[in-house]
Amino acid sequence: MTSPGRTERLVLPGVLTAEQAARTVAGILATQREDGAIPWFRGHHLDPWDHTEAAMALDAAGEHERAEAAYDWLARHQNPDGSWYAAYADGDAEAPTDRGRETNFCAYIAVGVWHHYLSTGDDAFLDRMWSTVYAAIEYVLELQQPGGQIGWKREDDGTPVNDALLTGSSSVYQALRCALALADQREEPQPDWELAVGRLGHAIRSHPELFLDKARYSMDWYYPILGGAVRGEEARRRIDAHWESFVVPGLGVRCVLPNPWVTGGESAELALALWAMGESERAVQILKWIQHLRAEDGMYWTGYVFDDDAVWPRELTSWTAGSVLLAVAAVGGDEATTSVFGGERLPTGLDPDCCR
Repeated sequence: MTSPGRTERLVLPGVLTAEQAARTVAGILATQREDGAIPWFRGHHLDPWDHTEAAMALDAAGEHERAEAAYDWLARHQNPDGSWYAAYADGDAEAPTDRGRETNFCAYIAVGVWHHYLSTGDDAFLDRMWSTVYAAIEYVLELQQPGGQIGWKREDDGTPVNDALLTGSSSVYQALRCALALADQREEPQPDWELAVGRLGHAIRSHPELFLDKARYSMDWYYPILGGAVRGEEARRRIDAHWESFVVPGLGVRCVLPNPWVTGGESAELALALWAMGESERAVQILKWIQHLRAEDGMYWTGYVFDDDAVWPRELTSWTAGSVLLAVAAVGGDEATTSVFGGERLPTGLDPDCCR
């Protein structure tokens, strides 16, 4: 089991002690396969986005070797076009169960690699992963639409799905900025990426009509903030406008309206978004509320149906645990995590003049 001494940075009064954080980290490590893959839980599938989220949590906990193994798994199993499949059975690269290739799933490796680099300062790792990140970003930008938004995915047969998701595009926005930070670190400027992220940010902030209407989902509410495209007074207005709709005091954040279902992942991500916009007290409050989802082994149930007083689904997911640890790390001031989600070392001022 991970030593509590390694998780002191994840202590947050009323949320986690060092021992509790260590149990959560140990739970993620127990889920990870020897080859580095991190499925949702053993016997379930792996998707590249949640795999990366869990790996970032391992870095926040000081488990750098296991986080590196997770990124090496992605590098070894990248498709020739720079993508990954949407799902692999129990993390088995030879057993994809969804051969769609989703853009936000593929882009997120840039966030994880930048986070790992900031956590370790490992130049050899950055050099080794650069070609993987480059290919992934190039794949994603092939699906950028004329308005700046990012098409959702390619189907199994390669057919592009050009409809855009606000949550997915907001995640890609964060990933593009992290990719540009990696490029800057390597002194390899990517002007086309700069133009792409400027157009994407403008689409997110100013053109909601470019995205499929998923306003019932809480992620569409907070993800433009979490991804870094919306900040300041605009972020505060956005949060306040739907707070009472999505937030259930004492329990957490609804996944989708009007369902009486709060989820740990969405709640922890909202906490991260709140922290990023300077609302640390509200972030901590959310994290305190969702401790009712914590299981005895330190992992977290995916969600809770409060009308029925029922945990549902009956699954303890690595990505839910990972999102909680990352939110705690940000609130606690972990430098790599605050840099990635706060944007201190990410490029700014990328909006093209034509889109202002």
